[in-house]
Amino acid sequence: MKSILLVGLGRFGKHIAMHLNQLGHQVMAVDHIEERVNSALPFVTNAQIGDSTNVTFLESLGIRNYDVCIVAIGNDFQSSLETTSLLKELGAKLVVSRAARDVHAKFLLRNGADEVVYPEKQLAKWTAIRYSADHVLDYIELDDEHAIFEIPVPSAWAGRTIAQLDIRKKYNVNIMGVKKEGKLELSVSPDMVLNSQNTMLVLGRSKNVQKCFHI
Repeated sequence: MKSILLVGLGRFGKHIAMHLNQLGHQVMAVDHIEERVNSALPFVTNAQIGDSTNVTFLESLGIRNYDVCIVAIGNDFQSSLETTSLLKELGAKLVVSRAARDVHAKFLLRNGADEVVYPEKQLAKWTAIRYSADHVLDYIELDDEHAIFEIPVPSAWAGRTIAQLDIRKKYNVNIMGVKKEGKLELSVSPDMVLNSQNTMLVLGRSKNVQKCFHI
């Protein structure tokens, strides 16, 4: 369990609060709008109404006590930048800030952010890949080149073992798991026989996966 400071309770911030709550973390949530703070109360350990660009207010939160500080402000880049900078100046261990554009990310990283997330950009890429390819059921980007894809077992592979297919050698793609009737089996062995009714989690360079499965 981690202690997390969440700044910004718009739609993105509220969803973060909900998921952190499900994961069992302690969350202090902050926003300058009372209505947003009140709506997040069921999902957080504590919440305060305040201006995150005010150094006195941030100091009162005890920034050094948090394992992670998440700046989820989305519609006011100036406030996001000032908050990020102040958090680092006050001794934040890890600052993760939201960015909407590449130029925002550069400024945030130069002014205190340890990491930057792009919710719109990341979701846009996922949507484009997921719904423009017939064979992709899910997609998780690991970096600019590597990703995990959930793909149906090709009919030509049915009844064959992973060793017989040898896609690691042919395409440098690894089968990480097989999903059978909605249940994920991660104990994948070379002698596992594939079924056309199942789906696979495959890991590799995106271009290699695309070539292997003709995406």
